[in-house]
Amino acid sequence: MSLLQPRWMAVSFKNCRMADGTNALFNEERACTMSTRGTDRQIDNIEFNVADIARSRAFYGAAFGWTFTDYGPTYCEFTDGRLTGGFTTGGSSRPGGPLVILYADDLTEAQQRIEKAGGRIVKPTSPFPGGQRFHFADPDGYELAVWSAG
Repeated sequence: MSLLQPRWMAVSFKNCRMADGTNALFNEERACTMSTRGTDRQIDNIEFNVADIARSRAFYGAAFGWTFTDYGPTYCEFTDGRLTGGFTTGGSSRPGGPLVILYADDLTEAQQRIEKAGGRIVKPTSPFPGGQRFHFADPDGYELAVWSAG
């Protein structure tokens, strides 16, 4: 949709297959994937496993003014104006905290660096909205993830 096209005009929709196997409809203004790719070797995203995405949206929207983008029934991206994250029902809630997600231009190379530095892969590379990711435990046992658009 161009900036000159009125918002009320009809737009076409496309069906997107999500990482969890469900389908979601997106209009042509939105991609089927998460926002833009991140910056190599920087924290890119924080993910909360939640029991109810709608409840989490309501809470964080009311409490902090976050905005949201849905990517199917099991994933919702949020932004606080500076940092992007997500709510997912793909796992159980972890009272220990959210999942910190880093971005890597080369996922294989990042995994090799992590293992060489003493990290342990706890979830192998798998599809993720926008690309692929894996989870690792640092030497103290903290679980983080690394994702890549490629």
